[in-house]
Amino acid sequence: MTEHDTLLKDIKWNEQGLIPVIVQDWQTAEVLMLAWMNSDALQLTINEGRAVYWSRSRRALWRKGQESGHVQYLKELRIDCDADTLLIKVEQIGGIACHTGRRSCFYQRLEHGVWRVTDHVIKQPEDIYGNKP
Repeated sequence: MTEHDTLLKDIKWNEQGLIPVIVQDWQTAEVLMLAWMNSDALQLTINEGRAVYWSRSRRALWRKGQESGHVQYLKELRIDCDADTLLIKVEQIGGIACHTGRRSCFYQRLEHGVWRVTDHVIKQPEDIYGNKP
């Protein structure tokens, strides 16, 4: 059995063959986003040293930053005690992880029963992606 086979065997993939991935800034530990990986995405992430995810909406692999330039370089990879969630620590290029143009996808906080936006937009999405939906 190869190292690759052992790595994949140890993971508890869900029914769709995916595992959730919590993405943290490697220096500040700030949670930047939650994404999904399949076995190909995980292997590519390890091999390339940059985050590759599985897009559930597009049903395809995507390299973080392939359109925006906001690449995530892999610094550390961990698995939780149940082997059903990954944590990756990344160097976030350009300071933007969210497609809304913010640092983190977790930019809303519950305050008095209402979601309040807490983080400003660093760069407008249309300036990042053009007019793509």
